[in-house]
Amino acid sequence: MSTFREIAHNGIWKQNTSLVQLLGLCPLLAVSSTFVNGVSLAIATIFVMALSSGVVASVRSFIPHEIRIPVFILIIAALVTMVDLAMNAWLHELYLVLGIFIPLIVVNCIVLARVEAFAAKNTPLVAAWDGAMMGVGMVVAIAVLGGLREIIGTGLLFSGIEMVIPGTRPLQLFPEEYPGFLVAILPPGAFIVLGFMIAGRNWLDARAAERARAAHAAPAHA
Repeated sequence: MSTFREIAHNGIWKQNTSLVQLLGLCPLLAVSSTFVNGVSLAIATIFVMALSSGVVASVRSFIPHEIRIPVFILIIAALVTMVDLAMNAWLHELYLVLGIFIPLIVVNCIVLARVEAFAAKNTPLVAAWDGAMMGVGMVVAIAVLGGLREIIGTGLLFSGIEMVIPGTRPLQLFPEEYPGFLVAILPPGAFIVLGFMIAGRNWLDARAAERARAAHAAPAHA
């Protein structure tokens, strides 16, 4: 259990792909103009990462080292095709909004990096858990990023939720006369908000390290 907890901590916080490793920034910044768009793509990425990591870990001993990367990409592409077809069938409006970014999961460096660096060296269960937790870390980052951009830019939250849950409506957090802050939902806003998120995470880590040093030093002085 300690191994699974450590993997979860690494994926969600310590090695967060979006805030620490800064991988997959293209989809992260492009589809995070709203909470719903960003989280939907991130959940699709979780599915692909978890299953591809589990499959690669299961068949790694049968794959010649020289062709491992093409085989890994083939496995990822098959899973992305499943996701693409499923979203087109059951979430067609959302599928149209996300567009090319669903097929581009195939070449997302987050997915291939974890498959190559972790899944190819570990057991299927551990590898699948690692892939899922790395995906959860992306969900957390893109949810905060998309939510902040949407709230600041439009005063709403959960815009487009009716594409996922018919009959629901977005939350109006600011008065209807709120003019919105256009920069927040434009590409520059994505970079600015992400920069503040990275700075905030680093500040929290620095505070935690300082408290740990103070706690360690206290018994020595006593």
